Amino acid sequence: MSQMEQIKALREKTGAGIVDVKKAYDEAGGDEAKALEILKKRGQDKATKKGDRETHEGIVTSYVHSNNRIGALVKLYCETDFVARNEEFQELGRDIAMHITAAAPAYVKPEEVPQELIDKEKEAWREQLAQEGKTGDMVEKILSGKEEKFRTENALLTQSFVKDPSKTVQELLTEKIHKIGENIQIGGFVRFEV
Repeated sequence: MSQMEQIKALREKTGAGIVDVKKAYDEAGGDEAKALEILKKRGQDKATKKGDRETHEGIVTSYVHSNNRIGALVKLYCETDFVARNEEFQELGRDIAMHITAAAPAYVKPEEVPQELIDKEKEAWREQLAQEGKTGDMVEKILSGKEEKFRTENALLTQSFVKDPSKTVQELLTEKIHKIGENIQIGGFVRFEV
């Protein structure tokens, strides 16, 4: 495969501009995996810079599973109505609604998990660890790890994306922010099940 073909393939995978892809490819010395990492890092940096920009436009989109017994609504915000009408943005909203239907997150961010719920879970974990004979500092370390895992598993942004488990929903958003060029935020969601 020629260098131009490799650059074109990288551009299709990432959605990054041709100049950015060529720079990353050259910087990586022709190593596609390294170039992908460089582009991913640059995309995260750009997304972080856009993260402070206000999102006043957006869509409400839905997904209903084929059995018609489970579905979700999601509010997805962006900066302009132009992007809100963009097919790729709308597809992102549908993908996130589908993810919510499948993975059943309870909160958008890990820090939104209520402390009361964490405290209740910790009681059960402590009891379980006591039965296993764990004591002292070991218990506190284990509880800390269990809390982090519980928050991660119950928050949409930190869950592995169902269509591509190699990335989290936050990483998916970061990629789309970089590709679309606007700040994108999840404004909330509702999941229904019969």
